[in-house]
Amino acid sequence: MNTPPSPVNPPKPDSAPLQHQGLIEAPICSKDLFNDRTCVYIEHEGMLYALRATRAGKLILTK
Repeated sequence: MNTPPSPVNPPKPDSAPLQHQGLIEAPICSKDLFNDRTCVYIEHEGMLYALRATRAGKLILTK
């Protein structure tokens, strides 16, 4: 069998935004959520949570 030669430079992954299959709602961009803040407070079922963005780009959720 003759198989075509493999490409020298394989195609790079698509740089388009991540596709979230199976989600009903579109994801919220963290930049939109934080809006130049490092902490947002979320009330959920009577409890208050703090969502913080670290300098390293990580998210920390605490009660």
